[in-house]
Amino acid sequence: MADLYAYTDGACSGNPGPGGWGVLLRAMSGDDVVKERELSGGAAETTNNQMELMAAIMALETLERASQITVVTDSAYVKNGVTGWIHGWKRNGWKTASKKPVKNVDLWQRLDAAQARHEVRWEWVKGHAGHPENEKADELARAGMAPFKPEKPKGKTE
Repeated sequence: MADLYAYTDGACSGNPGPGGWGVLLRAMSGDDVVKERELSGGAAETTNNQMELMAAIMALETLERASQITVVTDSAYVKNGVTGWIHGWKRNGWKTASKKPVKNVDLWQRLDAAQARHEVRWEWVKGHAGHPENEKADELARAGMAPFKPEKPKGKTE
């Protein structure tokens, strides 16, 4: 059986602003890549954290059947939220320890539902540190953002 990995990343130009998410899905057999799939998308007005969450959500929602998967993210917000904070939020009716509503609750609930179908191992990697799969996920996130970024005015030519 192949090992399944999802390398995820989000990007935002301004926070909030136009943003994108990217996922590199990879099935491995030992050191060999068996299958690879790239996903990306974006939104006109979003935040970096929302795009980081969307990348993880889309990685898990894309899988057609229950799977064992390792999700690799450079977002401590996503990793800490999904492996720790979410348990307290659910107990507290989606409120923080200070009784405030959880930010991005719709996305957290969607991620919680998406991961419930799978056996997920979460890993954090340092972003922009030369990790090839994380760099690819970043490239996909920027591509997902591109259609939502306003074009820069063209300079005069004489």
